Amino acid sequence: MRFRRAQPGTGTLTTDVPVIRMCGVGRTYPGPPPVHALRDVDLEIEPGAYVAITGPSGAGKSTLLNLLGLLDRPSNGTCELDGIDVSRLPERDRSGLRGARIGFVFQSFHLLPHRTALENVMLAEIYNHRPHAARADAAAMALIRVGLAHRIHALPRTLSGGERQRVAIARAVVNMPRLLLCDEPTGNLDSVSTATLLDLLGSLNDLGLTVIVITHDPSVAARARRTISMLDGRVVSDSQVAPDHPHNCTGAHR
Repeated sequence: MRFRRAQPGTGTLTTDVPVIRMCGVGRTYPGPPPVHALRDVDLEIEPGAYVAITGPSGAGKSTLLNLLGLLDRPSNGTCELDGIDVSRLPERDRSGLRGARIGFVFQSFHLLPHRTALENVMLAEIYNHRPHAARADAAAMALIRVGLAHRIHALPRTLSGGERQRVAIARAVVNMPRLLLCDEPTGNLDSVSTATLLDLLGSLNDLGLTVIVITHDPSVAARARRTISMLDGRVVSDSQVAPDHPHNCTGAHR
């Protein structure tokens, strides 16, 4: 499984355009009083990056994630995905880009309890217009990739927390997205499951997937190759770091 690097406006490869480019982005929620959740954010994220976004509660991390994932629009400034200004695109076009190019992993796994792991992953392919068998094959391959070959037909209630989060990751990457957004993905996991999950994110990044992780946990942030810190809706530091995980000596995709 190799993750595509899409040319802006196409499904083809070969681009050096940033996956994300934000210029002067702000987000204000109406009051009274109005809440300035983001202020003048300038940000570029290159293909194949592994980025941790940190900061205290109320720093603007979740608001930034919602903008990165095309779940919300900026109040001012511009936001580009693969060179496409998505700030003012019609919602139908934004939904299409979100479904094709962005995968999401949240603290809560959001699995349907009466669907198997395979069926939960297949739900992400519902708009692919491929035959059922092809969708099932792709979902099975995604589950194998995250180490769940033996749990393909299991229901969520029979899975551990770590296994459920791996199903959620398989669902997020089955369509080979451009970008994986993770919002506190280890928040409901024990230390062993957290380490396994972080190893998995590192291996997906080594295959070319751009990974952005929102986290309060310094040990989770330490796995990334770049750390962005936020405070009061602003980016206050942005640094390249030497990641603390087994993939840090490969130099792959850098």
